[in-house]
Amino acid sequence: MRHFLILLSLLWLAACGRTPLQEQQAYVFGTRVEVLVVSNDPEQGRQAIAAVLREFDRLHRAYHAWQPSELTALNDAIAAGKPLAVTPELANFVSEAQQLSKQGDYLFDPAIGQLIKLWGFQADEFKAELPPEAAIKAWLAKKPSLADISIRDTTISSRNRHVALDFGGYLKGVALDRAAAILRSQGINNALINIGGNVMALGSKEGKKWRVGIQHPRQPGPLATIALEDGEAIGTSGDYQRFFEVDGKRYAHLLDPRTGYPVDHTQAVTVLIPAGPKAGTLSDAASKPIFVAGDERWREMANQMQIGMVLRVDRQERIFVSEALHKRLEFIGQPPAINVVP
Repeated sequence: MRHFLILLSLLWLAACGRTPLQEQQAYVFGTRVEVLVVSNDPEQGRQAIAAVLREFDRLHRAYHAWQPSELTALNDAIAAGKPLAVTPELANFVSEAQQLSKQGDYLFDPAIGQLIKLWGFQADEFKAELPPEAAIKAWLAKKPSLADISIRDTTISSRNRHVALDFGGYLKGVALDRAAAILRSQGINNALINIGGNVMALGSKEGKKWRVGIQHPRQPGPLATIALEDGEAIGTSGDYQRFFEVDGKRYAHLLDPRTGYPVDHTQAVTVLIPAGPKAGTLSDAASKPIFVAGDERWREMANQMQIGMVLRVDRQERIFVSEALHKRLEFIGQPPAINVVP
């Protein structure tokens, strides 16, 4: 069952106006992606979109977590206790993911691929069944983490053979940054890129800011909308996109490495990242440790990750939002009770 974390609300207006807008959709990274560009030259727009989608497909194939790829080759080498010379790109990805994981106290840790597989989330369709408790305990005892990885030039090794990399919580953000760079290199300065709810805005549409919606985690349609500035990125981690239910309880793909079980105290976390060379990457990676941190530590974790604009919906559907983001949001319908935090 799939939902999209961020709705591209009001985009249908683009088709009704005079804006020379080209749009194309595809299915990559296990989700729907949309690329919209504004260009007076339709051929320029189509070529730019095609270049972006080719790069998305390349990233998807190269770093797939459970189909043969450069990433699975690295995981096989780690499991065998052998170092592996990888591409400079993959070495950079692992290094960057290490830095982000450390900053988030390893609550976001792409080294938990074995745990993700145990829960059945390394698949396009999920079975409604729980892994054996003994298997979870055995995984916890192995304590795999990106901290176990060593990188020398482009050779990667691990002191822990149970490390298995899965970039599912990182690669969509990387792809946003790649898309922005490709579009700008081809003369496209006004565009909107959506990768399953991670969204980046470039420029504007006819001088008006791109407006997107933040999906309500338990109701159809957006909870609120926000107008994005040039280069800003927004991303949501939610328990409503990839999950299954057993005996009426929801088990989502967002796992807590400390317990080995899916997080159940949070429904959604949205972060807004200012323009910058890694805005897309952060929109994907930064929401995860905030999501996992929970009631007591989510705000502390946001500060630790240097995320000033964040919205959190807990399991009681209470809404908490940082003061900086609250000033930017327009809530839909009857305004819910909002807990604004500094």
